[in-house]
Amino acid sequence: MPVSLHYIVIDAHDLPALARFWAEVLRWRILSEREREVVIGPDETAPVGICFMPVTDRKVVKNRLHLDLTWSWTMLSDPEENEFCVVRPKETLIG
Repeated sequence: MPVSLHYIVIDAHDLPALARFWAEVLRWRILSEREREVVIGPDETAPVGICFMPVTDRKVVKNRLHLDLTWSWTMLSDPEENEFCVVRPKETLIG
């Protein structure tokens, strides 16, 4: 059976606040909000969503993974200092 991507998981101190931030940026909705997990996505049937999970340790180094959003290229960070890039829209994943 092939494997497919289900969630991108982001560690967070304040799950609801970070989920709201990303839901607003992506124009997605909060689909599920529990004490130890908040899930956002365009809708419940979307192929991929973002899941926020609690952590107690501080972020001390640059992310090893970040999200690239379409726009003109800029590097930003969310309220918990997770980096992400805003890049020009592309026609394909390799273009």
